[in-house]
Amino acid sequence: MSVVTRFAPSPTGYLHLGHAFSAFTAWRRARDAGGRFLLRLEDIDPSRCRPEYAAAIQEDLSWLGIDWDGPVRVQSEHLDDYRCVLSILRERGLLYPCFCTRTDIAREIAASAAAPHAPDGSPVYPGMCRDLSADERAARIAAGERFALRLHARRALDGPLSFEEEREGAIVCDPAAFGDVVLARKDAPASYHLCATHDDALQGVTLVTRGEDLREATHLHRLLQALMGWPVPRYAHHRLLTDPSGRRLAKRDRAATIRDLRASGTSAAAVRAMLT
Repeated sequence: MSVVTRFAPSPTGYLHLGHAFSAFTAWRRARDAGGRFLLRLEDIDPSRCRPEYAAAIQEDLSWLGIDWDGPVRVQSEHLDDYRCVLSILRERGLLYPCFCTRTDIAREIAASAAAPHAPDGSPVYPGMCRDLSADERAARIAAGERFALRLHARRALDGPLSFEEEREGAIVCDPAAFGDVVLARKDAPASYHLCATHDDALQGVTLVTRGEDLREATHLHRLLQALMGWPVPRYAHHRLLTDPSGRRLAKRDRAATIRDLRASGTSAAAVRAMLT
């Protein structure tokens, strides 16, 4: 099977060294195997994503000598694709409307004797809206209450699941540990989990290379693949780049961007040497 990898950043800031490392890793794996490397912009969140960042990401990758095959897939241009998936899950009774605010959820968790957390560290939704009657749901929607769509995890799970992690072999999944995750809300018509998994299947990605911080999300992605009958790629979660203090590079910490390095006179060859 031909190797197809991808780099799928969210255009919420300029490309920093950590992003470039992830892009370079995926690009090199594809090129070394004579395969294809795809670029995808995960810009579903309109409150944080900016077109100038999307343009800058492509410019910085080109400057680094990282080229991609075919057109760039821009997720905000394909919302109907994700609505179709949500419709299928809804028709199968696997989604339900959740009217809880973040404050409601935090209050319920604080009052609980046990507050389980998902593998990624986020609190697990306590399920306050899970068992509302159809009439109550309809009435609240008709009244104009805002709601998110959550995956009914207990109904969705049907038998064991696993994925193939490079250098480790089969990893048994535990998607139930995430609880009833949000797959869509008013301000974000589909979640990262749904969009990324859908697009990997649509684009024929065979090897997902991404940071170790996204490893736990693979459990949930594997469940969505099983529910939708999508092919399952192999995974290779790589180490994260860190600053001298050992803290991982992140936009919020103003990690050095490729744009900064270019402006300082650093050559593309020197940056690529950093990435290897």
